Amino acid sequence: MSTRVTTEMVMGSTLADINNAQLAMDRTQNELSSGKTILEPSDNPYGASQVITLQSSLDGLTSYEKSAQSGISWLNTASGALANINEVSQRVRELVVQAANGINNKSDLENIADEVQQITETVKQDAATQYAGQYIFSGTATGTAPYEQGEGKDAYKGNEGSIARAVAPGSSVNISVALASVLGNGQASGDGKLLDTLRTITQNLREGTPAAIEAVSGADLKALDTNLEALANVQANAGAVTDQLNTAVTRVQDLQTTTTQQLSNVQDANIAQVAVEFSSEQSAYDAALRAGASIVQESLLEFLH
Repeated sequence: MSTRVTTEMVMGSTLADINNAQLAMDRTQNELSSGKTILEPSDNPYGASQVITLQSSLDGLTSYEKSAQSGISWLNTASGALANINEVSQRVRELVVQAANGINNKSDLENIADEVQQITETVKQDAATQYAGQYIFSGTATGTAPYEQGEGKDAYKGNEGSIARAVAPGSSVNISVALASVLGNGQASGDGKLLDTLRTITQNLREGTPAAIEAVSGADLKALDTNLEALANVQANAGAVTDQLNTAVTRVQDLQTTTTQQLSNVQDANIAQVAVEFSSEQSAYDAALRAGASIVQESLLEFLH
């Protein structure tokens, strides 16, 4: 028994071909415009799950990179302040040597004492350096200035809490800079730290007696050198932590590159190949349209006859 192929059946088949060709062409066109092969999870469920995992990993790496970069900026700001403190402290050393040469009168010693007093306040101003609105030398008390301005206000106001930046899962770097361990709590504490030493130098210069000047050139100069050495150690530690963070950034960026390549391998379209497919599908679509037009013409002729 033969099956009669009617015009309606041919038209239905042709219309289906046209629709399928249109859908395929639309799909390929979307791949070309987006550059992605996975437009919906149903396109490739396993590949879609890989994309989610890799994108999550990439987001995490970006977060770690930003964290490390923030730590580097924090420490660069701290290093600038430490360099300024070192510079003005070296100036104090020059003044101490000058005061100890034995040719200064009372007025000269007063002038030197005034400059040392001004430098002491400058040191406390540098200690109040901020990064992104936070005091970097106050421990975790970042909203509190570590020292108040003015004589007799040299007590440290911060704490010894540590500030860290995450650089990898379960790994962080301590970016706290222990400047208070160098500056101390002033002359009232008698701790021999830098602020105590600077205040003592100023006091002895104002007294101007032979014994006071001998103390300036002896015990005071020795204490100043000790504090300058401690300051240099803090600077070196800040530099070492900065290097550690730079290494972490480089490692994270390498992982970002690798993960991005893996993500690209899973979801990115081969543009050249997709372009060829689109051209082929467009030709099939045009052919289907021509076939449909031919059937419509034949049906019209049959109707007229």
